[in-house]
Amino acid sequence: MPHLPPNKPDQPPAGDGIDLDFRQAMNGVRPQAAPDRLEPQRRNPSTRPRSAEADERAVLEEMMSDTLHPEDIESGDTLIYRGEGIQDSVWRRLRRGNYHIRAELDLHGLNRDAARQAVAEFLADCQSKDMRCLRIIHGKGRGSPNSGPVIKALLDGWLRRRKDVLAFCSARPHDGGTGAIYVLLRASQLPGGL
Repeated sequence: MPHLPPNKPDQPPAGDGIDLDFRQAMNGVRPQAAPDRLEPQRRNPSTRPRSAEADERAVLEEMMSDTLHPEDIESGDTLIYRGEGIQDSVWRRLRRGNYHIRAELDLHGLNRDAARQAVAEFLADCQSKDMRCLRIIHGKGRGSPNSGPVIKALLDGWLRRRKDVLAFCSARPHDGGTGAIYVLLRASQLPGGL
């Protein structure tokens, strides 16, 4: 049995209670010598490819980001035409309404023939003045019972056939939304034109 220290008068005997039980349980136990060098435990490689996890994280981050602009979302009511050779940055700026509108034409109240004539004259005038970004207000067709937006549909066809029109798209809500379009014209061939 181990040697117990002498008792002090104000303390209970050293062998009483839990201390005695612990000492008895530890009787004969000796500290183990630490090895000089520990070997690291080797982990088995994951069976899941890291690139797949990175791809999944990137998709989740993109889905949660606020980088999607409302003008990048198309609805069935929007008009869109992007001519060949239009750069992505130019197209984005047009769709976001970032170009200064140089002229505007409102087609409200015009019939088909009058609207077609007005559009042709307006585009010719803008081209002669080297105005590149325009807005045409065609309306949403609420005045056309049962037939929908007639002028809007006709305007889409008219502009697609013109060589001076590079691109057009429905305007942002504060500029008329699906009742108006931004039009980007080709630079005029006038001397000193942009």
